[in-house]
Amino acid sequence: MALPEEEIIWKDRKHWLWFPFSFTKYQVTKDRLYIQRGFFKTVYDETLLYRIIDMRLVRSLGQKICGTGTLEVFSRVDTQKKIELKNIRHCQEVNRLLSGLVEQIRDDKKVVGKEFYGIMGHPQGAADMDDLPEPDDMDGDDE
Repeated sequence: MALPEEEIIWKDRKHWLWFPFSFTKYQVTKDRLYIQRGFFKTVYDETLLYRIIDMRLVRSLGQKICGTGTLEVFSRVDTQKKIELKNIRHCQEVNRLLSGLVEQIRDDKKVVGKEFYGIMGHPQGAADMDDLPEPDDMDGDDE
């Protein structure tokens, strides 16, 4: 049974200066980020978009001159917490696109922050519901 082909929303390769001479390819579908690296030995990485926590765009002077940038993607996975999309074209537009897709897939899957951060910012499993303040104690009045 073959899996249906996913629609590729964005794709690019890692650039050298402004030339796409690289064996690193990036693809984004509506719910996944794919990275393919290597020539003799090829490594395929796949990250579910709803597991992305945050993103950062970094552009050196050389990248600005060449019209590229590096998008750093931070995810809640055990294998690779920081994913770099290095030297990609139209990096600001890709940042906005990816951010919108992450929010959309989280809404579709009804994923909320506590799956990533635990209760009240504690790591998962560190906070117990009994440790939470009672509603009357939260008004700040010391009687």
